[in-house]
Amino acid sequence: MASSSSSSSSLSISLCSSTFVSQQEFNLFHKIDRQLYTILVINIGRDPMEALQIMAFWLWLERVGFRHVVYRMLQLPVLLINELADEALTALTCIVSDNPPPSSDDYNNSIPLTQNFMKKEISLQFLYANRQIAMEGITKILNEVCFRAMRDIMLNAISHRKIPSSVSVPLPPPPPPLSFRSFDIMMDEGDQVPPEERAMFVTFSKGYPVQEWEVRDFFTINYGDCIEHFQMQEVEPNEQSLFARIVFRSASTIGLILGGQPRMKFTINGKHIWARKFIPKHPPSPQPPTAAVAAVQLQSPPFYP
Repeated sequence: MASSSSSSSSLSISLCSSTFVSQQEFNLFHKIDRQLYTILVINIGRDPMEALQIMAFWLWLERVGFRHVVYRMLQLPVLLINELADEALTALTCIVSDNPPPSSDDYNNSIPLTQNFMKKEISLQFLYANRQIAMEGITKILNEVCFRAMRDIMLNAISHRKIPSSVSVPLPPPPPPLSFRSFDIMMDEGDQVPPEERAMFVTFSKGYPVQEWEVRDFFTINYGDCIEHFQMQEVEPNEQSLFARIVFRSASTIGLILGGQPRMKFTINGKHIWARKFIPKHPPSPQPPTAAVAAVQLQSPPFYP
């Protein structure tokens, strides 16, 4: 089965190698994932961002041992795929909940189609017990695989919707929630949000020089034409820049990159970079003049141009 992420090993290859392949190659690798996502947002008409999270959940299940989920799901009738998507939302709600599901058998079996389809034991109790691992894994797949592999389909689906896209189930790693906003809103943010609110600070490891073009390519490949301004640390010749400041066209891009975390680590061509939201340093408030300075100022003659 070529060009799929239907096993945990192939998904791992995708996560590790996403910065080394072209967008066309990346899409080809995730061909069947894109086919299933297209069914969700085009054939069925589900919310594009919600469907993106559903795909991340199913791909995470593949990664933790539920084999060939996407491939097998493509063999099902569209009506049944939609029912499984509804149960995926139930599972996601359980994963992000602070309250455990009731212990009643009826509630534990509220994802019966999923349990039957997976052919392995899976329940809301199981998902809740492993919610920390699930949230981290699903969010990672959402940001590093789904958004890149399905972005064109998602934007096309959003553009054809009569109402803005919304997210019904957030998938953050705790504590801060990860909130997604519709891309038709995000595209107009640049003119309304000041640059310092759309800026990110990235740092590099000493001894592993990172070039500006590498960082630009990384974010452009993964998040599209998102950079408005890029400022690398100015250094002497033969010295290494250790940080850079990036202003994005949309403040929402920072949320997508950081995935709800205050700091995120990425690998670019084998070199690590760390990213966080840029926090501007405000100048200290001016202090009142001392008595001596005030006296001099009062005695100084006025200046007439």
